[in-house]
Amino acid sequence: MEYFGELATELGISLWLLVIVIIWSAVWKFLALWKSARKNHLVWFIVFAIVNTMGILEILYIYVFSEKRKKPEKESTPKEKTRKKKRK
Repeated sequence: MEYFGELATELGISLWLLVIVIIWSAVWKFLALWKSARKNHLVWFIVFAIVNTMGILEILYIYVFSEKRKKPEKESTPKEKTRKKKRK
């Protein structure tokens, strides 16, 4: 803990703020690593393992990039509607 105290002093912030930022970043990193591994997203997993963005990139991945987008349902054209009726 002495190392973190020295680091906080060098950065000009309180020790508690440094600890909170480290915990914040670690939690989001763990969640993003877990989710990317479960979805077999190897590139994302490697990026999260190497890059530290204090949770910002991880949060974006979890809520934006990892969710599969639903494809909008294609509207039927009048020709397709008549084909469907004839088949019934």
